[in-house]
Amino acid sequence: MRILVVEDEHKIANAIAAGLRQHNYAVDVCFNGDDGLAMATTEPYDLLILDVMMPGSVDGIGIVRNLREQSNHVPILLLTAKDKVLDRAFGLNTGADDYLVKPFAFVELIARVRALMRRPKQALESVLRYADVELDTQNYIVTRAGLVIELTQKEFSLLEYFMRHPDMVVSKEILMQHVWNYDSDILPNTVEVYVGYVRNKLDKPFKKSPALLHTKRGFGYIFGEKD
Repeated sequence: MRILVVEDEHKIANAIAAGLRQHNYAVDVCFNGDDGLAMATTEPYDLLILDVMMPGSVDGIGIVRNLREQSNHVPILLLTAKDKVLDRAFGLNTGADDYLVKPFAFVELIARVRALMRRPKQALESVLRYADVELDTQNYIVTRAGLVIELTQKEFSLLEYFMRHPDMVVSKEILMQHVWNYDSDILPNTVEVYVGYVRNKLDKPFKKSPALLHTKRGFGYIFGEKD
């Protein structure tokens, strides 16, 4: 899952990004409203975390308003030092999904992030199941046929994306956009390598179970019991 953090205080922005990356999210960061709006309208994010007050011709509320006017319904969490009821209501009425007042504990931020990412059409759950595979997004545990599969952070994120989009053709470009952050030095061949890593751990050791990760030549990959 890919998140954009737009926060003009560099220490706060970088701390949020570092914490989210430890929870296996791909994170991009920018420090003013203009860059934030440009990133949010040109890149496919699964969640935005926006500071309300920031430099530029547009602030956090302006970004929300612009996106909603474009019928972009990406979940948005606003961050602000303002704690008045009217300020919170204004942000939510503009189209934001949640509101967190500074200062806040990171544990609360990650709880809000997880709650918001359950809301989209995919009905994101904390424990994903497909066939005999189970992936726990909170405890970072993957099992198949009751046996634990050890995955790296990137392998886990890749499998999570596949399991949230089962039986769908997923291109390398989509995986590059959602599993890796904007600044990653990532090439299509790198995606092939990581898909191979996941396949070697998910399918090859389980001969009695159907293969789940399939390559569709010229199109990408399909996660499912049928190729």
